[in-house]
Amino acid sequence: MSSVRQIDFLSKKKLAYLFSGSLFIISIISFFVKGLELGIDFTGGSVYEMHYDQSVDLDKMRATLEQQGFADANLQHFGNSQEVLLRLKPVSNISQKDLTEKVLAVTNSSQTAPGEIRRVEFVGPQVGEDLVNDGGLAMLFAFIGVMIYVSIRFEWKLSVAAIIALFHDSVITMGFFSVFGWEFDLTVLSAILALIGYSTNDKIVIYDRIREITRSTRIQSMNEIVNLAINETLSRTILVSFTVFLTLLALVFLGGKIIHGFAIAMLIGVVKGTYSSIYIGSALALSFGLKREDLMLAKKDATIDQLP
Repeated sequence: MSSVRQIDFLSKKKLAYLFSGSLFIISIISFFVKGLELGIDFTGGSVYEMHYDQSVDLDKMRATLEQQGFADANLQHFGNSQEVLLRLKPVSNISQKDLTEKVLAVTNSSQTAPGEIRRVEFVGPQVGEDLVNDGGLAMLFAFIGVMIYVSIRFEWKLSVAAIIALFHDSVITMGFFSVFGWEFDLTVLSAILALIGYSTNDKIVIYDRIREITRSTRIQSMNEIVNLAINETLSRTILVSFTVFLTLLALVFLGGKIIHGFAIAMLIGVVKGTYSSIYIGSALALSFGLKREDLMLAKKDATIDQLP
């Protein structure tokens, strides 16, 4: 243990609380002020991926769509200025085929040369509402499952600290999507659920080491024990997180539009999960009053040995 580099992580826990608390509050405020830019999976409606041979003037296209009754149209470039992603809320009293033809005619009329629709997605409003409910339940059940597992395996103070840290990771990751107006769809939700599992594993590795050190050494200070556990698992944490980080970085820049949101959410979540394993999950347990006695094996009653 003497060869392990000793970094006093917990001496910075107040600063970490301030940093995390600020990001958490900003995320919550953004949820109320801006909300999440829900994708077509959740809101229902239509998405059109369009290609033109020339650069597209989005302002002109948007003005033309508004004149033709599509005031809520959401337009953006993706990839390059010749590719356009158009989102429309559900339109009643028109078939999907007729709507597609009308959208193409209106958008083409705003450009010097006609383009083509390369992809169309349509989700009914009821399906979108069901997916929102199911997504929320999935996250709730994931938190409950983790809480039960950690409560059985560890002392309750570690369990509560782990759940708060996971909630912190999830809210702040979604907060980035709210603040920057990135689209939140099913792939992003799946990334949040994956991050709950990833971050839980990271915290359990540290918790296991805290328990082992507590039972195998005579160090009395829990601050010293937790710091030692973090330092002894630090190389493993950094190597795993850095490997995953590099993979996700490649997906962000090379993975394409379909998984871009997933890769971004995972990238943010991996960084936050690694940080919270050290400064939130472990530090909070100490703030809750974690003691050496909480992690020691129960002593056998001496009177039992004296029985015949």
